[in-house]
Amino acid sequence: MGTIMHLPSPGFSSPRRAALAGLLAVALAGCASLPGRDPLNVQVAGIEPLEGQGLEMRMAVKLRVQNPNDSAVDYDGAALELELNGKRFATGVSNERGSVPRFGETVLTVPVSVSALSAIRQALGLANGSSLDNIPYVVRGKLSGGMFGTTRFSDTGSLSLPGY
Repeated sequence: MGTIMHLPSPGFSSPRRAALAGLLAVALAGCASLPGRDPLNVQVAGIEPLEGQGLEMRMAVKLRVQNPNDSAVDYDGAALELELNGKRFATGVSNERGSVPRFGETVLTVPVSVSALSAIRQALGLANGSSLDNIPYVVRGKLSGGMFGTTRFSDTGSLSLPGY
């Protein structure tokens, strides 16, 4: 009655599948054999006031990024969040591109915005006898890009706010 026709199946033939599986295994083994990389050291190097708009305050947060590894780390953008006195104070992003040399360092500047509510909250905290000196901070962020993807960082300490 009817004949059954065998149509070629779409996709890869068995030899192609075997070759692809072999290449995948070699690639995974290569990734597994990469030596361990030490994390980047990131510290707040300084904070400078910038011109704001309306009720908004703006600052330039300077981050010193140190690379303790034997190969350069490329980045293509950064994001950070700054807490003062345990409260979220400012956030910012930068599309700056660059590279941290092997066993070297660089300073990255990220402009941040401070909402009016955050500024009021901090001002109320200062009204309780706090000063603009030795304010505890936490900065969290990430450097994006490069062969190893996103690198997250955090730093804690105390700082003095200039001119506020």
